[in-house]
Amino acid sequence: MDSPAPAPFYFDCDTGIDDSLALALLLAQPGIDLKGIGTVSGNIDAAAGARNTLALLELAGRTDIPVAVGATDPLAGEYDGYVPHIHGRNGIGDVEIPDASVSVADGSAAEMLVALAHEFPGELEVVAVGPLTNLALALQLEPALPRLVKNVTVMGGALWVPGNVTPVAEANVYNDADAAAIVVKAGWPLTLVPLDVTMQHHFDEGHQAAFAEVGTGFHSALAGMLTTYLDFYETVFAERRSSLHDPLAVAIATGDVVPDIVRSVGVDVGTSGDERGHTVPVEGGSPAVRVVTHAPADTATILSAGILSLATPDRA
Repeated sequence: MDSPAPAPFYFDCDTGIDDSLALALLLAQPGIDLKGIGTVSGNIDAAAGARNTLALLELAGRTDIPVAVGATDPLAGEYDGYVPHIHGRNGIGDVEIPDASVSVADGSAAEMLVALAHEFPGELEVVAVGPLTNLALALQLEPALPRLVKNVTVMGGALWVPGNVTPVAEANVYNDADAAAIVVKAGWPLTLVPLDVTMQHHFDEGHQAAFAEVGTGFHSALAGMLTTYLDFYETVFAERRSSLHDPLAVAIATGDVVPDIVRSVGVDVGTSGDERGHTVPVEGGSPAVRVVTHAPADTATILSAGILSLATPDRA
C-alpha cells in the first residue's frame, strides 16, 4: 500500500528558542511537508526572526523552504516586545549561527499563507506559535480563508491559569490582542494550546546534553540556546527546567502528542486595559475552540525523541 502524501503545513513564528525547537520537530516529521514559514514580531522582530529561521533551515539542509517576513507591528500600536532576558539579544540565546545563503521570499507572510491555502484547499495545516498578526492580516486579505484551511493550531492564551506577562495574559496573545480577538472568532477549525498545558511539560539539562551529544550544527545550536532558556526558567521554577510552549503546539498539530483533555469552549479576548490579552473561556460560546488543557506525562520524552531524530547534512 502506498504511503499517504505528506501533509502541507504553514508555520507562523517569532523565531526565538522554543520556536527553534518547534521548527526542529516539524523538519524531523516525515509526514509533514513544510511549504512555507512566516515570521512575526514577538520574541524578536519579524526581520530578525526571518534571519534566524533561514539560518536554522540552512543548518538543517532545508534551504528549499521559503521564509516570508511578516508583520513588524501589531494591528494597533508599535512592536515593543523584545525579551532578551528570555531569548537573548538575537532571539536564539545569543548563539551565533552563520547567515543563510538564501534570502527571504517575496511578499508578506500573510500573502504566503493565503497563496498556500489556495494551492492546497482543504489540506493546509496552519501552526502559529507567535503573536497572531499575520493570521489576522491573512483573514483580511482572504475572508474565505477559514473554509480553505484544514486546521489551525495556535500556541497562546491562559484560560484557567495565570498569564506570563500580566496576571491574566499570555505573551503571544498580549503582544497583539486585537489580532488574537479576530483569529479566535474566525470560525475555522482552531485548536488552542495555552499555558494551561505548556507549563506542565519541560526540558532540562539532561535533554540539553542529549542534543549537544548529537554533534550536528543544528543540534549544537539548540543545546546552546537552551542555556539561556534554562537560566530564565530557573527564576520561574527554582529549577533548571524550561516549559515547552511552541514544541508542544507543533507536536499536537502533527499528531505526535495526543492530548489527554481537550475542552470545547468559546473564547473571548480582552483588548484593552488590565484585560488586554485575557483569553476568557465561554461555556457554550460560538465559535467553539478546542482548548488543550492536559497532555500525557511522557510528552517531553516524545518531543526530545523527535528533535534527536532530525537528520541534517552533517549527520551521517
